[in-house]
Amino acid sequence: GDNGEIDYTWVANYSLKFQGCHNIPRWNEDANDEDDVRVSNTALVRFRLCPANDCSTDSAYGCKSGYGDYVVSMDTYLNAYFESVQQDQEYNCQYAENYECNCAEGGDDNYSEEMCLYDCYMNKGMEYCVDKNPYAEEGAEEEEKQDIREMAECQNFEAQNNNNNNNNNNNNGGEQVEYFMGPHCSDDGSAIRMGLFTDDECTIFADSNNGATTYASLTYGASMPYATTTLVGTECMSCKEPQDVDQNNNNDQQDADEVKEGCEQLYEASAKCEAGLSGSIMYPDNSGCNFMQGIKIIRKNGNVYSVGSSKNKTATVFIGLFGAGFVLLAGYSYYLKTKLERAKINLSE
Repeated sequence: GDNGEIDYTWVANYSLKFQGCHNIPRWNEDANDEDDVRVSNTALVRFRLCPANDCSTDSAYGCKSGYGDYVVSMDTYLNAYFESVQQDQEYNCQYAENYECNCAEGGDDNYSEEMCLYDCYMNKGMEYCVDKNPYAEEGAEEEEKQDIREMAECQNFEAQNNNNNNNNNNNNGGEQVEYFMGPHCSDDGSAIRMGLFTDDECTIFADSNNGATTYASLTYGASMPYATTTLVGTECMSCKEPQDVDQNNNNDQQDADEVKEGCEQLYEASAKCEAGLSGSIMYPDNSGCNFMQGIKIIRKNGNVYSVGSSKNKTATVFIGLFGAGFVLLAGYSYYLKTKLERAKINLSE
């Protein structure tokens, strides 16, 4: 790139493929209170950048050649992933409205463009385009949509449907119990789910059911979102910015590289192993390859079933620890931190 900046433009021709996640125990330096957790988990996500024309959603690998492998913290991955999903959805909604729904022309006084669009989106399975149901009665309370992006981090949990002044606590010997809700890596590493915890690091589950039982007791029987399904899909997500629906991106002068911001953020923040990209990009970065040797993805077969479509699907991707185990990996987390700081320098040399 110009002015010594890193050239990311090649990333636009690649797709993002979730490979799995894993928890690495780390010492919690912020533990001051006797109640604070001394050893908490750092959740890492491994993902692959596959050539866009050679990325398979059905295969756990995504692709078998010409790829780079990357590891990044779970919260960074979720934030970038949700942002990219939202970008694609906005494009899909706009495209459907402009070219497929044919709702602009009104027939008579009773015609409602809003209802027409609602029907069109729902028939296409694009519920995410709908802000409110135009068929709902005036003044009817609609269920508040939870912004999925708020689920990326460990947050204080407040039960909203509990009006008996016991909002955020159970009386445990007269003491208030605080709860926290956040994402966690499933036991087999194939999915990122939501859990309810008793510590602000989201490490200790509120119960043996990953907090779902406690959640139900605090919300009059409501089901915890994403308790059994996954927050991230196994699809191949293009890193190319969606074109502007009308101008085909001709007017997108602010961001000439056409790479989605989410992909750029992930690429910048990740430990990299780009041995598979030599010959494809100018300066492959292999500074994270040793680190990734400590985290192996094991598959019983090469396929991933659509995670989340059923509660009882056997997960086919899980992370195993090899060789030195936890202690070595905890050391590697420091190695990762130092490598991240150098990543930009290595690439711009």
